Amino acid sequence: MKLHHRIDGPADAPLLVLGPSLGTTMEIWQPQLPTLTDSWRVLRYDLPGHGGSAPAAAGFTIDDLARAVLDLVETERFAVGGISLGGAIATTIATRARHRVRKLVLCCTSAKFGEPGPWLGRAALVRGKGVAALVPTLKARWFTPDFDGQWVMDMLAEVDAKSYAACCEAIAAFDLTRRLGEITAPTLVVAGSEDPATPLDQALTLANNIPGAFLTVVPRASHLANVERPDAVTTAIAGHLLSDDTSEGSGAPNADERLAAGMRTRREVLGDAHVDRAVAATTDLTRDFQEFITRYAWDEIWNRPGLDRRTRSCITLTALVAGGHLEELAMHVRAALRNGLTRDEIKEVLLQTAVYCGVPAANAAFAVARRTLADIDAEGR
Repeated sequence: MKLHHRIDGPADAPLLVLGPSLGTTMEIWQPQLPTLTDSWRVLRYDLPGHGGSAPAAAGFTIDDLARAVLDLVETERFAVGGISLGGAIATTIATRARHRVRKLVLCCTSAKFGEPGPWLGRAALVRGKGVAALVPTLKARWFTPDFDGQWVMDMLAEVDAKSYAACCEAIAAFDLTRRLGEITAPTLVVAGSEDPATPLDQALTLANNIPGAFLTVVPRASHLANVERPDAVTTAIAGHLLSDDTSEGSGAPNADERLAAGMRTRREVLGDAHVDRAVAATTDLTRDFQEFITRYAWDEIWNRPGLDRRTRSCITLTALVAGGHLEELAMHVRAALRNGLTRDEIKEVLLQTAVYCGVPAANAAFAVARRTLADIDAEGR
């Protein structure tokens, strides 16, 4: 299998390989390319029957696609990433060529894309009616309702239907869930908060099972988050790629590494704006305390693999209601949304506290949540 590809960036820079989603071409990474090529030599490729790659009607797996990508890589060490199907290929490479992968970026992807049946059904539909039959469905899955993204939708018109169907069949057979623990590369998982194709639960499976992985949730973004919210995704990817490799050392993380990991999680959960305000307000009196909660709460507790972030948010909301910590509650209502809870789920958590924490405490909590959600709505207008 020969995949069409292109390399951009300085000839002497380290190599970064980026894969596209099903139904798109290498151009899906165009929003990130100017920033990434400042420091990386970026290799982008097209899937079979997409863009410039020759059709391949059937008979390949995601393992085969991973091997075809590795055939394009001439350097011993490289970073690799991808969005959706491209992310699955990158994950496969990170398990098959662990000693070669220096960094891993997984955007809006999964270790298993649901049950096989819907994918096989989609393959049959496309073989019978062509890719055009999927356009209305894909637009609703790729982007939130107010986003245009027509330049991405136009890519579908040139996709070979049989190759698209074969990719669907490869996805139907894909399940790397039990091998995530084998990945040794420092990993960034990027998820769109509104993504129906690879929901946050699937991103949490990646983040919780890949050792040391970081999760970034992009607000108001659907499945193609790097297109819909390019600045946020570019910043997250560039920061991850430029960070020091700590996984190749030995021993437990030191205090500075725990502080850095905690700060990353703190920003992912609370948002940059809140953390920037907290950092700016730090004084000599509070500095040690701020570093303590960043290391202990945000790394040693929030980064533990035993619970996903949605569950941790539910527990935190309940504890704050019980303790009457209403200022912190407002902050964690916002955090709960970033961690993937819906407004209805937040309501259910607060309703449960009325039974176990008391009606007056829940009444005050509902008032805080109402004001916080109204503020969020006003900020979005």
